[in-house]
Amino acid sequence: MIFRQLFDSVSGTYTYLLASRPGGEALIIDPVLEKVDRYLQLVRELDLKLVKAVDTHLHADHITGLGALRDHTQCITVMGEQTKADVVAMRVSEGDRVTIEGLSLDVLYTPGHTDDSYSYVMGGRVFTGDTLLIRGTGRTDFQNGDPRAQYDSIFNKLLRLPDETLLYPAHDYKGDTVSTIGEEKRFNPRLRVKSIDEYVQLMNNLNLPNPKMMDVAVPANVHIGLHQDEIARKGWAVSATQALDLRGRTDVTLVDLREKSERERHGVIPGSIHAPYPALQENFDAGGLLHALAVSAGKRIIFYCAFGERSAMAVQAAQDVGLKTACHIEGGIDAWKKAGGPVAS
Repeated sequence: MIFRQLFDSVSGTYTYLLASRPGGEALIIDPVLEKVDRYLQLVRELDLKLVKAVDTHLHADHITGLGALRDHTQCITVMGEQTKADVVAMRVSEGDRVTIEGLSLDVLYTPGHTDDSYSYVMGGRVFTGDTLLIRGTGRTDFQNGDPRAQYDSIFNKLLRLPDETLLYPAHDYKGDTVSTIGEEKRFNPRLRVKSIDEYVQLMNNLNLPNPKMMDVAVPANVHIGLHQDEIARKGWAVSATQALDLRGRTDVTLVDLREKSERERHGVIPGSIHAPYPALQENFDAGGLLHALAVSAGKRIIFYCAFGERSAMAVQAAQDVGLKTACHIEGGIDAWKKAGGPVAS
């Protein structure tokens, strides 16, 4: 397995690059905007294909690299379902799995530092974001932070992982790179409390200054989405209401770009076909499903995904290979449901 821990000294942020093998799919956790060129260089050097970029929560001390990585690589952006970010391609909740070729991360909802904080468990590792740090815990005094929720996340979820589980946080300001669940149980001073009320009192009296980048980083991190209005201005988009009118026409095919787990959880538009976003290029090639539909069968392809980000990128890719009738549903199946569109399990 390929595992790289990268550091941004300005914000004290750790970023993690994961892949199961050289030449394979890769995933990155908590990227920093200013380091994107370095990440892309490393991806090239290791002969990887970046397919997913994950933020553990909405960061206040740096601007995320999610949007820039998406623009450079057309990767899928991933955050928790509570995020305030405007458009994220995939929103996860507890019990979900974030998968790439050869690797799978179990999703844990661990609020407290923020209300959209998540941790990701992979084998003997856990990526804890700012919920549980090395010999510390994330502050709980802004972005809907809640020390009671954090106590529950730490004591009833993270600390129940095996003691030997390696703990990788999103930040460290002392130079520590990794700990274990067992170490934190024994040596983390924030965890030496006798009750949830004692923890709440401790966290409510830290009196820390706001992060220096907070007023810049939070608004920027809320607006990371692909600008779907650019696709619409080019005439490559339909509203959910318009898509409802087109559904059932013999010259139109609806194409679902989401992953199997998303389809099972949120349902599908009846009659649509499944062509997962990661396999888009091979489906566009001669002999591929989408090429056959658009070129051989003369169908108009209408892409959709969860919220419209993947489908907007898919439309651009289709146009680039000459499939000029392709378009997408603005806002994805989320907008479709709000418009009253039927959904099948």
